[in-house]
Amino acid sequence: MPNDQWRRWVVYQVYPRSFADSDGDGIGDLRGLLSHLDHLQRLGVDVVWLSPVYRSPMDDNGYDISDYQDIDPLFGTLADLDELIADLHARGMRLVMDLVVNHTSDEHPWFGESRSSRDNPKRDWYWWRDPRPGLTPGTPGAEPTNWESHFSGPTWTWDEHTGQYYLHIFSRKQPDLNWENPEVRQAVYAMMRWWLDRGVDGFRMDVINMISKDTSLPGAVPRPGSLYGPGDQYFSCGPRNHEFLQEMYREVFASRNTDDAHVLTVGEMPGVTIPQAVLFTEPERHELDMVFQFEHVRLDTGADKYDLRPLHLPDLKASLAAWQAGLARRGWNSLYWSNHDQPRPVSRFGDDGVHRVASAKTLATVLHLHQGTPYVYQGDELGMANAPFAAIGDFRDIQALNYYAQAAARGDVDLAALLRAMGKMSRDQGRTPVQWDASPQAGFTRGTPWIAVNPDYATVNAAAQVGQPGSVFEHYRKLIELRHTDPVITDGDFELLLPDHPVIWAFLRRGRDAGGHDTELLVAANFSADVVGAALPLQSDWADAAVVLTNLTDTEPLQPPPDLKLRPWESVIWRRTR
Repeated sequence: MPNDQWRRWVVYQVYPRSFADSDGDGIGDLRGLLSHLDHLQRLGVDVVWLSPVYRSPMDDNGYDISDYQDIDPLFGTLADLDELIADLHARGMRLVMDLVVNHTSDEHPWFGESRSSRDNPKRDWYWWRDPRPGLTPGTPGAEPTNWESHFSGPTWTWDEHTGQYYLHIFSRKQPDLNWENPEVRQAVYAMMRWWLDRGVDGFRMDVINMISKDTSLPGAVPRPGSLYGPGDQYFSCGPRNHEFLQEMYREVFASRNTDDAHVLTVGEMPGVTIPQAVLFTEPERHELDMVFQFEHVRLDTGADKYDLRPLHLPDLKASLAAWQAGLARRGWNSLYWSNHDQPRPVSRFGDDGVHRVASAKTLATVLHLHQGTPYVYQGDELGMANAPFAAIGDFRDIQALNYYAQAAARGDVDLAALLRAMGKMSRDQGRTPVQWDASPQAGFTRGTPWIAVNPDYATVNAAAQVGQPGSVFEHYRKLIELRHTDPVITDGDFELLLPDHPVIWAFLRRGRDAGGHDTELLVAANFSADVVGAALPLQSDWADAAVVLTNLTDTEPLQPPPDLKLRPWESVIWRRTR
């Protein structure tokens, strides 16, 4: 039976372009990452997830891959990657690579062959279709379906040379692979085995629930005033998704998962539901270890990510609690507030003003005490906040730039309001350079950074926090150490308390501690800038429980449970053993 120690691991995501630049070109690279492994080792993480460093034209910052088995010169060389694997392993850490196989770059040799002629052997490696009958090819509305791209515009691009359209759910430079073709699948599996043989320890699989499409290609309901609409129901969790992942497991992972080894597999799955996630992650089904689901990071948006809505804490609590209950003893979930596609959590869910430090630590406490695998996105362990981007020239993300350009062309959007929304939610907010110290450009580069450094780096940086009692970094380190030593966090039951309270987030974890004793952990957090009291539905003997960890280090909590009182953004973990 394969081991399950991986459930205790904590993952740290490196977005290499923004992590650390070793050569002064303003873009982070592998040697920059190698120079900061002490930081990750001190933090205590078990796994480094490395966002794409493969050869790429960089239309989508590396998520458009032109060669799966080489490193882009922007980031270094294969020798640098081999050195990274060796150094991580020497420190007891593992490397998970980003696997982007829903699509390639349009500059990948596979696509070059596919688009060369209709009778090329690789023609069917991608999705090619004729225009709609009776319509002029290449004109709006003539596409094979009216699906809307996740990066704006239609999902189909006309190819004049061969007289057909090709499908791309994202950028037109990211054509979708046709997983219906077994040759495509075998080529992908061979590439994955090549990386595992090189020493890679697993894969984070980009939009892996989009690899199976409804081959009848139904039309979507168009958005008001548009020819196009979301077609996700026809290419998300499609009819052969489970079949493909089970085949992948047999072909790539089965022989490598043993009593003392485990290949970590993580599936990014926009729109996945709890019942679907159970099927993807139940161990006996042999598909994936865990999913990235998006429910909780869509609670504060409406029709799209720039349609901002107020976030109600009871909704956020309910979402995370539902996933705890739905996957308990069946599947497994990823725990995250942010990543390279999300803004900074302290600005989104916390308070990036006077309570920045306290709220950053409270967000970490609540997340890490849930069941699942915690993900620390680079810079969150420092409490990094959103940058003050205010003009379109501040942004770099293709998704944001395309959206703004189309809105400006239509002329029906308040562009100033859109820029404010982009400043809150753009993917660029998670991509500003990591703030290492107070030197120019935050110690990220000696050159001009590819995207501006947040001007708060003079006070918010690693040098000011590592080893400093009470810092955000040290709080993260303690939370990770706690997960490693207390199996109640990994294996215990979960119970949400006060689900309707507008600002208090409280829950219990119950299970056996490392000594085999029945143990309960109580987590209570104040998500507001006021002193707040609350009566928890617990027995009075909780007043004698031991404090495990607090985020405010000056004094003990104002009042113990069950009738507790919490200061602004205060969070506390208590333990009692039966």
